[in-house]
Amino acid sequence: MSRAVHAGIIDSGALSAQYPAIEEAAAFTIDGGQPRRGAATPDVLGHGSAVLAIVRHLAPAARFRVAQVFHQHERTTAAQVAAALDWLVAAGVDLVNLSLGLRENRAVLRVACHRAVRAGVVLCAAAPARGAAVFPAAYDGVWRMTGDIRCGRNEITCLMTGQADFGAHVRPLPDAGAGGGASMGCAHMSGHVAALLARDDAPSRRDPEARRIWLLRQLRARASWHGPERHS
Repeated sequence: MSRAVHAGIIDSGALSAQYPAIEEAAAFTIDGGQPRRGAATPDVLGHGSAVLAIVRHLAPAARFRVAQVFHQHERTTAAQVAAALDWLVAAGVDLVNLSLGLRENRAVLRVACHRAVRAGVVLCAAAPARGAAVFPAAYDGVWRMTGDIRCGRNEITCLMTGQADFGAHVRPLPDAGAGGGASMGCAHMSGHVAALLARDDAPSRRDPEARRIWLLRQLRARASWHGPERHS
């Protein structure tokens, strides 16, 4: 048995062919220095549609809400991401995929993530395999997801390092968008998490701590590898 899982994607949007699985989509821009919500447009970057395809592949029963924060270029702001996150949380999603990383720690995004975690929403954010931390992955309560070249499409790695919590496959589906590395690893991990949350025995978002502990136990048990890759 399974139950409905609602996933949010904060990225560059979706393609028209993906809309049957999407409950609602919106675009978030900056107007007069403030975030504004408007109508979503088709994904021209190919990144958000690739992320969505991966999560759908691993969790085919999931329903989606898409928040478009990248438009013509791979640039966004903390205010846009925070507004998108607040919109998704208010809509009642179970998890949010954030295959993005901002260099600057901004209070508006930190507070939005804190609200989401307190509401029981699982936040999966891309974290680099090495180098400086990025946001929102570096915030407390956010799952730090990255890519791991050891992983096949259905495999995960339990890392639990200073860089990331889990890793997964690094490539998009064949002929299904652009991107690679941590952003696609994050999308795969969101798909694995969404599939777990669809199980009847998964704790609801009404008990955030129980849900987090349960997911951690399940993901550790499913991991094909534990710890980072060792180089001789």
